[in-house]
Amino acid sequence: MQSAYRAYHSTETAVLRVLSDIFEALDRGDLAVLTLLDLSAAFDTVDHTTLIRRLQISFGLNDVVLNWFSSYLHGRSKYVRCRDSTSAPSPLLCGVPQGSVLGPILFLLYTADMMGLVMKSGLLLHLYADDLQIYGFCASTVTQALLDQVAACISVVWSWMMSNRLQLNADKTESL
Repeated sequence: MQSAYRAYHSTETAVLRVLSDIFEALDRGDLAVLTLLDLSAAFDTVDHTTLIRRLQISFGLNDVVLNWFSSYLHGRSKYVRCRDSTSAPSPLLCGVPQGSVLGPILFLLYTADMMGLVMKSGLLLHLYADDLQIYGFCASTVTQALLDQVAACISVVWSWMMSNRLQLNADKTESL
């Protein structure tokens, strides 16, 4: 369900997967609803404390491994440099390092519970980096039920995002 950050899983595979599922449903005579969700600055908003707790509780990491991840995330700082001027460093309390191998993996582990919420709602999903596609199908006689199901799912996902310091970018979110 995740394209990006994996060999042979690109934007093309994400599009092909979702379109294939939709075309298959349309061939059966069903209707399809696709909602495209976009997160704002997703990698920058990962809460370190929540991530460490999730690595321990959800993924069973303990002791040396958990301490290694904790040391990787904590004690980082940021500053701005423009030509010869540099600002004072300030601590980074959230976010995973971008451009690293671990950053995307840690983000996926941080958001893994969100995938379960979508699947629990009876809808399908596919992710590409920090973008989430939620979709489902129905016969034309029960369109309203599917729309209600999608709306309920998006509400649950939005609440989960808010409680985990992630922000949905409403300007880039669409339903088709």
